[in-house]
Amino acid sequence: MASQGKPITSPISDVYYPSLAVIMIGIGLIVTASFFIYEATSSKKTRSLAKELIAGTVASVFLGFGSLFLLLASGVYV
Repeated sequence: MASQGKPITSPISDVYYPSLAVIMIGIGLIVTASFFIYEATSSKKTRSLAKELIAGTVASVFLGFGSLFLLLASGVYV
């Protein structure tokens, strides 16, 4: 006989989705802007691959989770 399972719930309340979306997309856009400024103002000799990869990864993670929370806040459950 199958036992009664617990319903699946989100670890984050639905109330926080819009504010999380705004904060994470804002941070992602700021990191993206700093990446573009770094690329435009540094010469080829002073560029660092590690800085570029870290900035790109951080921006990607924040923009990805920000867009996820934006979709969840608007009612598109993915």
